[in-house]
Amino acid sequence: MILSSLVFAAVALSTVNAQDLGVPLSWRKFSTDRHIDERIALSKAAIDRIQQSLDTSNAEYSGIGFWQSANVYAPMALHDDLSGTTTYQSTVTSMLTTAFSQNAHYDKYQYNDDAMWWASAAVYAYRTYGDSNLLNYAIDTWTHVSDYVVTAANAAAGSHPLKSYSLAGSCDGQSMEGGVFWRPTSDDQGINSITTGLYTALSAHLADLTGDSKYTDAAIRSANWIKRLNIRDNIVLDSVNAHDCSRSPDGWRFTYNTGKFIEGLSILTSVTGDSQWDTLLLNLVATGVKNGPWQGSDGIITEGASPDSNNDGVGFKSVLIRGLIEAYRRTQNQSLSILIHSYVDVQYNALLDLASDGDNEYSSAWAGPAQAYTTWGQMAALDVLVAAIVANGIDG
Repeated sequence: MILSSLVFAAVALSTVNAQDLGVPLSWRKFSTDRHIDERIALSKAAIDRIQQSLDTSNAEYSGIGFWQSANVYAPMALHDDLSGTTTYQSTVTSMLTTAFSQNAHYDKYQYNDDAMWWASAAVYAYRTYGDSNLLNYAIDTWTHVSDYVVTAANAAAGSHPLKSYSLAGSCDGQSMEGGVFWRPTSDDQGINSITTGLYTALSAHLADLTGDSKYTDAAIRSANWIKRLNIRDNIVLDSVNAHDCSRSPDGWRFTYNTGKFIEGLSILTSVTGDSQWDTLLLNLVATGVKNGPWQGSDGIITEGASPDSNNDGVGFKSVLIRGLIEAYRRTQNQSLSILIHSYVDVQYNALLDLASDGDNEYSSAWAGPAQAYTTWGQMAALDVLVAAIVANGIDG
């Protein structure tokens, strides 16, 4: 069923909803009448196009980096999950295995976040295909990164056994327990929201899949670090220095920090039944999609528009869409469902109308103009095209 018929009801109700989940009427094209078969076909065609850039010897895609390559396999697995197919099972499984066999704990360059992008893709693939090897890759990576989580004892002692400097046990009067170091190197002092958010979401996924409380406890500790220390005005901030508590610039407000935390909160809400996580989720979604610094009044995400060259920021916005779809699939809140559906469709219609060359190739500039194929532009578009499969129901 297409949800557009319910959008105006959500707009009308927005004045009485504490989180203001109403859909802004200034948004550009917040519904679609494309049939599910067409939506699946468009998603598949875009995924098929990027496979031409795959180097099967190392599981990476030419033109994008190691962590960005992981964020191709994630929407591939999700495409199969949402469309009820196994089209990409062989490629996803074999390439995730290749990357794991060549890089211990998926950690090629000594970045904990890089490792967890791959482990997250392995979790999505396990959830879709049921291959226990994929789950084992994710658990191995989780175990490795867990050594770099600040414990209550570390915070109390002001030190971490794998770091060569004194640790700030608290910053801004709040405990640093649950923060996850960006890098495993002994001298790196960074703790950031994307690494901690990835760990929160990965822990929550593993709790959901295995029922083991150690993963639930880990997710709660790291979610609390972000909640206590790194949210301002319902936008997740970037980083905190673990030695002197200095912060990243206030302008470093990126889609993927909020998006990955939304994903973690949606699963944590399901696993624990604790309403505090759902309340925080609603606040983050409402602010992120309606008042985030990464979009205009038309709702189209402008962050990461880079037609001429790849950079890390190109793929951030796709992580927000992925997190929103996890929330969409789990929530029972109709107003939240309609808001997410509408926001996804704004991006979907922008990609198809403004950023596509008409040959299943997409620019990283979602507001246009269209351009010839680039791996990074294609990578960034995949999650939107996949998300539209489920965000518009199964009958439309």
